[in-house]
Amino acid sequence: MEPISTVVVSDGAAGNERQAHALAAAMGLMPRVHRIGLLPPWSWLAPHLKLGGWLALPRALRDAVVADPPQLVIGCGRTGALATALIRARHGSYAVQILDPRGALDAWDLVVAPAHDGLDGANVVTTIGALNTITPARLAAAAIEHAELAQLPRPRTAILVGGSTSAVQIDAGYVAELLQRLARWRAREGGSFLVTTSRRTSSGVAETLRATATESDRIYSGEHDYANPYLGFLAHADRIVVTPDSVNLISEACATGKPVYCLVREPVRGKLAAFHRALLDSGRLKPLDADAPPWTPVPLRETDAVAEEVWRRFRARHH
Repeated sequence: MEPISTVVVSDGAAGNERQAHALAAAMGLMPRVHRIGLLPPWSWLAPHLKLGGWLALPRALRDAVVADPPQLVIGCGRTGALATALIRARHGSYAVQILDPRGALDAWDLVVAPAHDGLDGANVVTTIGALNTITPARLAAAAIEHAELAQLPRPRTAILVGGSTSAVQIDAGYVAELLQRLARWRAREGGSFLVTTSRRTSSGVAETLRATATESDRIYSGEHDYANPYLGFLAHADRIVVTPDSVNLISEACATGKPVYCLVREPVRGKLAAFHRALLDSGRLKPLDADAPPWTPVPLRETDAVAEEVWRRFRARHH
């Protein structure tokens, strides 16, 4: 098949944009990417409020779509959902929406959503976790790019830190207990910690992590002028510890095929609890415990299978 014209629409949120990019990359596509924002009331009511919605989209996106209507449009998040639904309705583009669009599913050709979103329909493809670009090839390349990390003492533990949400708190108390448990690991086994924080990590949490790092540790919190070593940390880690708040971070950790541990201080609430249960039940995630033995989990790699299914349905539509 000839290369197809593809547009990715996102609100710029890292978790949403990464999933849309991951799907496009797994499909072998080079999409045009549009980060968009909406003004009220569409920002409040997307994707339900479609009246005037086309003009509520940024002019740059509207002009680009009119000049070269995409054959495929991929969105993630509520803002993306409004855009993908409108582009489909006006130009006949095949619309793929990632995550629960919180609207009638027939506005899109395909909805890709994790099982914990609870969606069901002929045009729904269900995953366990979030789409991502963590593959053996990318990890191998990152291991070479960040070869200096191989000199750090083993076992090397990658520590992926997110931030507080409505479902879970990643605060000073959480980090204190996390560091206490990790200290017991280090006292028993030695090794080094490879720590990354996210945009949602509070400044106080990040400062605590920096203040407790030793010479054998590495920490990246976005303020450095060198390339983000996140993939290098995953590649060189012997095991991974991740905070319980982020489906994206946990999915990426579990995609490596390495042991992944999570400290949960209080019961996780809402949809996130179902996601955690699925990973615990499948043996891909274990509670962080000082005596937790290493194991070899089955990697959580769903993106390629989703990409194949999108191609299958897209081709069926166009033949």
